[in-house]
Amino acid sequence: MPHPYAMRRKALTAVAAVSLLGLAVVVATRAGRRAPSEAPQGGDDAAPSLAHASRTAEHDEPSAEPEVPPVAGLDLLHVVTVEGAATAPAAGGVARLTLDAELQRTAVGLMGAHHLPEAAIVVLDVATGRVLAYASHVDKGPPRDLCAEATAPSASVFKVVTAAALVEDAHLGPDTKQCYSGGEQRINSVDLVDDPARDRWCTTLGGAMGRSINTVFARLASRHLTPTQLEGMARRFGYGAALSFDVPVQPSGLHVPPEPLDFARTAAGFWNTTLSPLEAAEISAIVAREGEAVRPRIVDEVIAADGKVAWTAPEAPSARRVVGRETAAALAAMMEHTVYEGTSWRAFHDGRGAAFLPGVNVAGKTGTLTDADTQRYYTWFTGFAPSRALPGVRQVAIAALVVNGPAWQVKANVLARDVLRAYFAEHDVGGVTKPGLAAIARRHRR
Repeated sequence: MPHPYAMRRKALTAVAAVSLLGLAVVVATRAGRRAPSEAPQGGDDAAPSLAHASRTAEHDEPSAEPEVPPVAGLDLLHVVTVEGAATAPAAGGVARLTLDAELQRTAVGLMGAHHLPEAAIVVLDVATGRVLAYASHVDKGPPRDLCAEATAPSASVFKVVTAAALVEDAHLGPDTKQCYSGGEQRINSVDLVDDPARDRWCTTLGGAMGRSINTVFARLASRHLTPTQLEGMARRFGYGAALSFDVPVQPSGLHVPPEPLDFARTAAGFWNTTLSPLEAAEISAIVAREGEAVRPRIVDEVIAADGKVAWTAPEAPSARRVVGRETAAALAAMMEHTVYEGTSWRAFHDGRGAAFLPGVNVAGKTGTLTDADTQRYYTWFTGFAPSRALPGVRQVAIAALVVNGPAWQVKANVLARDVLRAYFAEHDVGGVTKPGLAAIARRHRR
């Protein structure tokens, strides 16, 4: 679990109008914001609290290709899975979806079995951008498409962006060493200054990613990056813009302040950014695709009432380069630390230390925060697997967001783990078992 903090969410309003031809305008306004012995922070159970060259890619400018608009009238709050197929209502007919029906049912079932107040899961096929699972859960109140909402703060997921800038713009690497102290629950000015008398622990940039060590990211960013560089990298990953998709997606929030302390805090993931689960999954997919972005899609075709094909998904736009291949490889290596030694080691291993996904390498990043005013406890997990090739197994990117109340139920990394278990068990990966939904539900009824 990354280092906790709290922030006040500010209102985000998105207005989307979709014409019969599928054109959409989205207007959104929003103001931002196991444990190895050498590191005293980043533990999975830390309590959240209030806090405030050669690798350079010639990244692509926005494409001149026409943007693929949303699908007219598509209603992803009413997905139906029957006989291995998934459909949803659309203007003038029914949309046949790209979803893996069994995985979709498992994702929905897991969120219900855990009785989560709010949660969302997105799974993408990395190579094609096809959406395999797209599920939202609201325990009380009207249903909402949480997968497309960008109201949740990014938290330490934003460290992926900061790391990309440190690698590509500052030419650092996973093995860059940094000593540190403080910063577990907040970053103060003194935490930005190297002090051998105070800095009792040292780690690498990769280790800091895995354990989500705030001070390391804050110090390295303040020393090696400018606000312009960090904001530029965030925008390359899609922050501040609406992600092109088959339904309108609220733009992620982005504000990178110029003041040194606030800049360092932002770089460490303390505030000033928000994210949707769909975009969180796409960030991991970009890393998995060696630095390229592919438009995600969830609709294959729309069938009219007379049974004829009324609309077919157009050919996908060309991939857009976000970061260089070497940068993406460095990010993947750093994100692997999260599962094999960092904030998600406990979630991905049982009490005896055995992996829930034996033989499957997972790269990921966690994020955690508490909104003190509303007592909403947010946790994130985004990542991809297998992070190292397995013959015959397609690579997927995943994002899970869980919003708990004061008495939290389960964290996002556990939810993501079980969705990945379902996916790899479905594809007959040796030693991987499906999660037991009935057993989970019984446990929560006790």
